[in-house]
Formats: sequence, C-alpha cells, structure tokens
Amino acid sequence: MGKKAVHFGAGNIGRGFVAEFLHNSGYEVVFCDVMDSIIEQLQQNKSYKVIQVGAEGNSETTITNYRAINSKIHEADVIEEITTADVVTCSVGPSILKFIAPVIAKGVDARPNEATPVAVIACENAIGATDTLAEHIKHAKNTDPSRLEDHHERARFANSAIDRIVPAQDPSAGLDVKLEKFYEWVVDATPFKDHDCPAIEGIKWVDDLFPYIERKLFTVNTGHAAAAYHGYYHQKTTVYDALQDPAIVDEVRKALKETSKLIVGKHGINEQEQKDYVEKIITRIGNPHLEDAVERVGRAPLRKLSRKERFIAPAAELAEQGDEFGALLDAAEMAFRFQNVEGDDESAELAKIMKANAPEKVVEQVCGLTSKDKLFSHVVEVVKKVQADA
Repeated sequence: MGKKAVHFGAGNIGRGFVAEFLHNSGYEVVFCDVMDSIIEQLQQNKSYKVIQVGAEGNSETTITNYRAINSKIHEADVIEEITTADVVTCSVGPSILKFIAPVIAKGVDARPNEATPVAVIACENAIGATDTLAEHIKHAKNTDPSRLEDHHERARFANSAIDRIVPAQDPSAGLDVKLEKFYEWVVDATPFKDHDCPAIEGIKWVDDLFPYIERKLFTVNTGHAAAAYHGYYHQKTTVYDALQDPAIVDEVRKALKETSKLIVGKHGINEQEQKDYVEKIITRIGNPHLEDAVERVGRAPLRKLSRKERFIAPAAELAEQGDEFGALLDAAEMAFRFQNVEGDDESAELAKIMKANAPEKVVEQVCGLTSKDKLFSHVVEVVKKVQADA
C-alpha cells in the first residue's frame, strides 16, 4: 500500500504548494474541502499543473495521483481516509482550524494504536498553527478525555513555517496554480523523536522551529503587508507597482530594519545573513511575474493587526526593549486605513469598530494590547489620527 496524505483546503496553496511537495514525495493526496466547484473539478480532472515562475524562466510540475472529497457532505469518507493516512495537512486559514478539528479528531480516534502515528502539520501563516489545531482536536467536545492519555500513539502534531508567494490566479486557469520558484517549508522534528520524520522531500526538519517562524513572519509577512498597505493608501494597483515607488520601498526597508534588529538580537541570527534575507524578500515580493493586487495581499486587516502578528508583535517587543518601532507603527497606521475594501469582510468590520469605539477600546479589541504595554499609547495615537481623518 502506498503513502497517503489527507489535505484540508483545496485552494491555491493546497493544490500548488503543499500538494506539489506531497506528490513529488510519492504520496497519494486526498483533498478535502467544502467548496463544491473545486471538489467537482478535482474529481473530473486526473491532473493539473503547478507553474513555478521567476526571472530566469518558468517550469512546470504535473500533479496526479489524487482524489477529492466534499467534507461538507461526506464526513464519514474523510474520517475513513484519516484512519489509514500517513500525513494530515491543511491550508485553510487560521480561523478555520476549529471547523476542521472535529472530523480530524474522529479520524485520529479511529486509528489503531499499533499503527505508526499520523503526522498532523498545519500549513498556515500563523505562529503555532498546529498547536492551535491540536488544542481544538483534543478539546472535550471533539475527543473523549479518557482517550487523551494514549493520543500520542495515534497522532503527532508538528508546527511548521511555510514561505512561498502564491498570488491571485487567472480566473481562466482552472485547477492550474502559478507560484514563485522560491520556497521554504520548515517543520518541527521533535514530535518524531521516537519515530522517523515523514518522508516529504523539500521539508527542512529542525529541533527549534521558533526562530524560523519569527524570521519568516517578521520579514516576509511584515514586508509584504507593509508594501500592500502603503501601496493601497497611495492608490497603487499591485505590490509590484507599489515597490516602483521609492518612498514606499523606503517605508518597507525601514520596517524590516526594525524587525531585523529584533530577530538578530533575539535569535542570534547573523546580522549579514539577515540583511541578505531582507534583500531577497524585497526582490521576491516585487517579482513582476507574480502580480499581486494590494487589496488581496492586504485582506484580513483585523488578523494582521492582532497581537501576535506581523506589525504589533515585533513593535511591542521593540517598545519594551526601548528600541525603534516607528516604521512598524506607520505600517500599522496604513493597515488601520484599510477599511471597507470590496470583497474583504474584515476591512468592513474594522471600519465598524473604528467608527463605534474610543481609540483605547479599538487598540484593546483589535491589537490585544493593554495600558500596561509600552506600545499601547503609541497605537492609540495612530488610531486617533485615522479616526480624525475619517
């Protein structure tokens, strides 16, 4: 019997990034999603293409050996697949983890203890996403507490950091996915100390994942979002367009200079190595072959302004240390101005929150900061400014 991976989320990241790794490593991929149209397309087509684009040219991988299940109406089938899977992955968005947890919990619970534990890896742009998923799975409403003592014999949960730009796709592309050639997928090896790590080509297995997660979040995600929010404010169309403006490039560089100081000091990463990483990131997010609308990159501002995310998390730490955080604050201001953007529910919700609440309440609710945080008063002033302009 061949290797099998069950993947939740058949969107562009699932089909393009995760499935490419799994396919190249010899896994049959079982896609699970609630989107009828995507599942039907996957069921009707035996292959699709992943197209890697870069300045040096394009390359293609044809993805085959997959199946697709509508998890909304065929939950029992999904549970059955998990009982015999080697790996369970997901790329559904951090807010959706709680909705896929119950079916994963049932599948894990049905696995025999003598089998190799299934490896569960969440591939999300969030710190500790797999831990979050595991908490939902192990919650009493999803897993009988009496089954937790030997739960590790049925499943192992590994956090990961993913890094690959997957832009908005051409509506006529069908199942094919276009993405950048560069990638990084780093996964915590420690849950597999008494078992071999899953054989997935391209994954970098490490014993300390946290530095990789923060370096990626506070460089790639901070830089990408800063370019998008400044670009949106200055009426640019794409991130590439935004980065043709020297003033916006300067804002992005200043924000990444601040996060770099935090990353180098906190994790002992070589200063020149971090500088080189920043330059690579600016080149990547400005890739003209990956035109990405500023509205798409900036979507979900409430999440991106939250306490553990790309602007507030590093700025809060820098403030506590007495270091500079002004450029991160400027980027956060642009994010607060990202309101009522067509097609983005969070931007509409942000507008409502900004209109209905005092600045202090906005900062507490949106950013998770309190008056005890040194950053708090500074963000309050930003909110006051944005509210006054409105």
